[in-house]
Amino acid sequence: MVGGKYQMSTHTIYLYIEEIIRQCRLMFGSTGRLMEYFAVIMAHELGHSADEELEQLADRLDEPLTACERAEIQLRIEENAWSYAAALLPDIDSAFMQRITDESLSAYRRRLDSDIA
Repeated sequence: MVGGKYQMSTHTIYLYIEEIIRQCRLMFGSTGRLMEYFAVIMAHELGHSADEELEQLADRLDEPLTACERAEIQLRIEENAWSYAAALLPDIDSAFMQRITDESLSAYRRRLDSDIA
């Protein structure tokens, strides 16, 4: 479920509107909170653009790594962006934000857990 993408080489953010609408419906049963959902996804992508570690972490992904090391780096990249998003949106409903964050990070965490096991 990818609602947006940050392209580091061009410093461009892409938002996939139809996917964001679909995700909002899947997670919350309607598009009643679509504008808030959209803001959260945008804040997350802005988090990637503002991440001072991103270039170094991305460069590490080009190195030979174990599956566990790769999963740890990918999780760190996403966690950094979500931390920025939370700071950018301090007035948003924290449970709403946490549900989106947890859903987004779940695949990265599962991947890391399976690589550790």
